[in-house]
Amino acid sequence: METVGSGGKGSTAAQPMAVAVPLNDGDSSIAEARHLALDFLTRAQADQEVVISARAMDLTQLVVSELVTNARKYAPGPMLMELRIVDDAVAVTVHDSARTRPVARSEDPHRIGGHGLEIVKAVAQDFHVQLEPAGKRVTAHIALTGEPATGVRGAGIHHSAH
Repeated sequence: METVGSGGKGSTAAQPMAVAVPLNDGDSSIAEARHLALDFLTRAQADQEVVISARAMDLTQLVVSELVTNARKYAPGPMLMELRIVDDAVAVTVHDSARTRPVARSEDPHRIGGHGLEIVKAVAQDFHVQLEPAGKRVTAHIALTGEPATGVRGAGIHHSAH
């Protein structure tokens, strides 16, 4: 696990705290990613005195689970998860090998499953997808204070079946 510390107690503006972790193949990577996210946020609280609400802890684990699940399901091959505390949010980024943008399905309260991206976009302050030569990077920002999202800001959000 590669970690970068912050620029001082309680401050993350100068040099954000971050971690980048390759995730293994298989379903265990989803649980592993959730545990890594919880450990990262717990260390940020203890070591850097970053204020993180219980709601933010829960939402971060939920977002990590959904993004890693999507990457595992739709993008065979290597995967990397990055967590970074920047200002008042934790940025959750998952790099995968598919060059296809994930898109939320239209709302359907009767559909079983397939709501992960809808959930991520509903709880995130910001959500964006960046295509890269060897795949894509999907990033969601979660407020550290746990304040409810007021809507997703950011370009490149498309709705459809993935």
